[in-house]
Amino acid sequence: MLVKRYISEGLAHFSYLVADQGQATVIDPRRDVVVYLDEAAAGGFHIDHVLETHRNEDYLVGSCEIESITGAEIFHADSQWDYQYGFPAEEGQIWWVGRLKIQAIATPGHTPGSMSYLLYDPDGNPWMIFTGDALFSGDVGRVDLMGQNRLEEMAGLLYDSLFTKILPLGDGIIICPAHGSGSVCGAGINDRTWTTIGMERKNNPKLQVDSKEDFIKTHAQMLERPPYFKKMEQLNVEGPPILGKLPWLRPMLPNAFSEAGQEALVLDTRDQISFGSAHLAGSLALWSDTLPKFAGWFLPYHQPIVMINDQLSHERILRMLIRMGFDNLSGYLKGGVLNWSWAGKQLEKVEIISVSAFYQTVNNDPDIFVLDVRSADQPWDDGIPQGVHIPLTQLKDNLSEVPKDKRVYIICTRGNRSMTAASLLMNQGYQDIVVLIGGLTAWQAYLRNEV
Repeated sequence: MLVKRYISEGLAHFSYLVADQGQATVIDPRRDVVVYLDEAAAGGFHIDHVLETHRNEDYLVGSCEIESITGAEIFHADSQWDYQYGFPAEEGQIWWVGRLKIQAIATPGHTPGSMSYLLYDPDGNPWMIFTGDALFSGDVGRVDLMGQNRLEEMAGLLYDSLFTKILPLGDGIIICPAHGSGSVCGAGINDRTWTTIGMERKNNPKLQVDSKEDFIKTHAQMLERPPYFKKMEQLNVEGPPILGKLPWLRPMLPNAFSEAGQEALVLDTRDQISFGSAHLAGSLALWSDTLPKFAGWFLPYHQPIVMINDQLSHERILRMLIRMGFDNLSGYLKGGVLNWSWAGKQLEKVEIISVSAFYQTVNNDPDIFVLDVRSADQPWDDGIPQGVHIPLTQLKDNLSEVPKDKRVYIICTRGNRSMTAASLLMNQGYQDIVVLIGGLTAWQAYLRNEV
């Protein structure tokens, strides 16, 4: 018997393999499915079924990929949409995985037809529940995906799902959500990777309400929604294109890369210091560790993408991007920026400033222009002159608030968003830009230790 969780880096997506006595079922698989196939083969299990908890918005589901290889039957939720694959799961439907029983429980709210799946142990006792985006560790699913006009309706549905369907199952039931900390599908998912109904009943702040009306009032709110969600929603109903295997990335020498870059977006995934020190003109800085969080805001589906990254990170970055449907990857710069410089090609840089130098600048010129690109819910920090607070994801739509005739100091929490903002501004003709290296984390450390 095996129950295993798989964590997709960056997206904080959780998927699961349930197996017993030669049979296996996968729940909410990611698009690169070899991990489930290898695990099943190693244990002597055949994947018979794939269960989806809802129409996913933030990644491409791998159900059709598994079906194309194993012949597994797919059961999807949200039957009100015109799915072009699989079968609709129905409330109370049962699947057997060897001695293990899985039962569908309708838990709408995140989406209109969301399903949870209750797993029973070999003795017939309720054991685990796969809640999709209904209930997380420390949070519950967002309810704004159907739009402002259905916000309160969806919040009310989620309340009913939580308080009349999931919580009554018992405090000992293990909760297996579809996402962990860092996902855009919840506003406050915590780092507790395993949890139970009892722990959430006691500790989850979203469940500490006195009434359904109270829950709706506090939870019915519109959240920031990455533009790529629309593409994921479309493909996850149509069925994503079958990969078969990971795409091959073409290694390009500088001349070939230069030619490709005339039509393609140049994506540089190196860290902030490397990009700031030397990068190709017109390239977009998205550090690999933050790539899944921001790729859906800034990368195109209609344009080829060529990459500059660290030599050992090609496959890691490739997996991140194909999970979000960015199949238009043409190749990467062989030998990186160093090889580009050896070929005598032009490079640009972003001026960076240390916290000690920035401290002196602030003291000598309190009228400097500061651009804060942290998220909208982060307050301004004392000790830095007030400037303009434009979240990175909203910067391209608010360029008029950033002057071109002043030196612009860009700050964020650690410096990575600032470097992305700098690359965006430079591509729009801004020239006098400075990034606070290490961001406000370094600034606050400096104030504690030196001032």
